[in-house]
Amino acid sequence: MQIKIVALNARFTHSCLALFHVRNELEKNCLDVDTELCQLTINDSYYETLLRLSQGSPDYIFFSAAVWNSDRVEQLIRDLQVCLPDCGVVVGGPQAVIIGRNLPPVRCTVVSGDMEALNKAFYRDLEKRALQPVYGGSFLQMQDRFLLSPYREEDFSAHLKDRAVYYESSRGCPFSCSYCLSSAEKGVYHKELPQVQQELAQILSHKPATLRFVDRTFNDRPERALAIWKFLMGTETETLFHFEITPDRFTEEMFAFLQTVPVGRFQFEIGVQSTHEQTLQAVGRVVELASALRNIKRLVALGSIHLHVDLILGLPYETRENFGRSFADLFSTGAHYLQMGLLKLLPGTAISRDAERFSYTNCRQPPYAVLANQWMDHATLQELYWLCECVEKFVNNRYFPSLWAYLRRKEEDVFSFFQKLLRLCQHQNFFGLAPTQEFMGEILSQLIQERKDGLLLLELLRYDWLRCGHRFLPSFLQVELAEEQPLAVRSDVYEQTAADLAGVFDKFSRNQFFKKGFFLRFSGQCLRELGLSLEGERGVIIFLAEREVSLYRLHKTAVITGSTVSQ
Repeated sequence: MQIKIVALNARFTHSCLALFHVRNELEKNCLDVDTELCQLTINDSYYETLLRLSQGSPDYIFFSAAVWNSDRVEQLIRDLQVCLPDCGVVVGGPQAVIIGRNLPPVRCTVVSGDMEALNKAFYRDLEKRALQPVYGGSFLQMQDRFLLSPYREEDFSAHLKDRAVYYESSRGCPFSCSYCLSSAEKGVYHKELPQVQQELAQILSHKPATLRFVDRTFNDRPERALAIWKFLMGTETETLFHFEITPDRFTEEMFAFLQTVPVGRFQFEIGVQSTHEQTLQAVGRVVELASALRNIKRLVALGSIHLHVDLILGLPYETRENFGRSFADLFSTGAHYLQMGLLKLLPGTAISRDAERFSYTNCRQPPYAVLANQWMDHATLQELYWLCECVEKFVNNRYFPSLWAYLRRKEEDVFSFFQKLLRLCQHQNFFGLAPTQEFMGEILSQLIQERKDGLLLLELLRYDWLRCGHRFLPSFLQVELAEEQPLAVRSDVYEQTAADLAGVFDKFSRNQFFKKGFFLRFSGQCLRELGLSLEGERGVIIFLAEREVSLYRLHKTAVITGSTVSQ
């Protein structure tokens, strides 16, 4: 019996954990089965995907269906029935039941739940080619639960080569958020630490570039999370580790350990979703907000862990003003990436069952994005969606960190700031054009020119631009006076500095230093805001060719104020 097991990933570098579990369960429960894993992407040519799946006339094709690929999975199933009329189709995953409703029963069999929990009858029917329309099972409800890593040694040189590796040390979620499919089942299963360490050692021996823990709340047991972190850092590897965490479950021991983690080795995805208490209560998101925000700021202050913080637009009881406060609260933490996503009314979730009570309207097709609710009409939701897109384009990169840091220090009304930015972007058709750093910088320069601190903010934009490695100033960042032009400043510094400057250059490297550096004069106020000088006098910042060891990997600088040079 030949079976193809198929995942349509978002991109090539992703992998699908479910495929490996399905393969192992099939081979464990069927006497004569030949499986083939097919990891494709939603961006591949549709026709070529169809040809690859129909090649070889398999007996069955298994699909893993999620909300973002379900349309293509359903389309493939319909066309495969034409290409391979005798081939059985089985679909599992979060969107499997919906696909099953859209297709006649003869088209496909739906697996609802976990493959590990299926009754033996499924495999008997599979071998007899007499599958029923629906099978189901829950791993969390099994009496004898044991979850093994699905990977084999050969997987790392074949199916996982040049891809991120996904790993679950636990299954289930301690939260019951009404908008999430994980809330459908209660409880969490945790693997024992010795097993986790053994499985991680196997994975890390193959030196993957990225290892993503798919635990829904990795740190729900802080002591266990800390033990796994210590094991990972005790392994000689350069792998990037990604974790989904809740920000209010940190201990002082965890913070102390995280201070020892090298820059860029850990990445945290933090689901806050809202800072409006009534909203959090309505969706069942139990979190200590003050502790959560404080801990995010502490994590940012470490300077070594990339923080991806989530906010959801369109939740119950959140008005336009409430959402603006939630955004301001998260912006104030300094998190590196603000994921401001639109609520999706996923079938099977509690919030989808409350849609009528909350006056929700949403798209009929996946991913079922919200169009309006009782607290936001469509026009309001539309405005806030584009504001979220502004944040996505302007904030979630390394382009303007000094500008955003300044707004946080001054406790700027950032919701109002981004509303003004949005209006300017819409006027210039920003969302219809390529969002280059230069285009975004130009729009920001227009936004700030009428402010009292406009000249200072323009200096900050110059600084951020040059820290990204550019060796020229675009027109909107040009300095006016001839003696302040970069070449004139460099010549001035060259004439005034000694031939040998300890820690910076000696007489042999002096010319090379001046040749590679970019020299620009900044005001004393700007230097103070950047934390580069406390004296209040003007100085020259030299932008060097080397990059610093940091999350953004910006270019290093040297600062000359008076007769002092610092790096």
